[in-house]
Amino acid sequence: MNLILWRHAEAEDFAASDLARQLTARGRKQAQTVGKWLRARIDADALILVSPAVRTVQTAESLSDQYRVVREIAPDASADAVLAAAGWPNGIAQTVVIVGHQPTLGHVAARLLAHSGASWPVKKAGVWWFESRERAGDEQAVLRAAISPELI
Repeated sequence: MNLILWRHAEAEDFAASDLARQLTARGRKQAQTVGKWLRARIDADALILVSPAVRTVQTAESLSDQYRVVREIAPDASADAVLAAAGWPNGIAQTVVIVGHQPTLGHVAARLLAHSGASWPVKKAGVWWFESRERAGDEQAVLRAAISPELI
């Protein structure tokens, strides 16, 4: 399984509610850049799961109009909730893209790579791409890519 964690792009600081915050002009550009990069690398049947926040929906729409809004990965979700939504490590699809938030995505990355409860920093619009594999009966997470829009 491929698990792609994609943090939403830059969003406005204030709105009527946290879930209503929209992408800034810079955020739209970041999302388009990363969306184009991802489209060239993932299969068309990748499953895209998105937090109900406007900024994550707007980020995901730069990749595809085929996505599912999943309340369980809203801001302040747990790493367990994200991994359960994706079906890690076997996957509910061969490739699952999670468009979500910090510090949750950082918790997921730290857990997968270091078995740590820490939250690693994930830049806005940044992507961390993991692949699950089994070695000697042990499930492992392999980091395939970690990239920010400035490097694309």
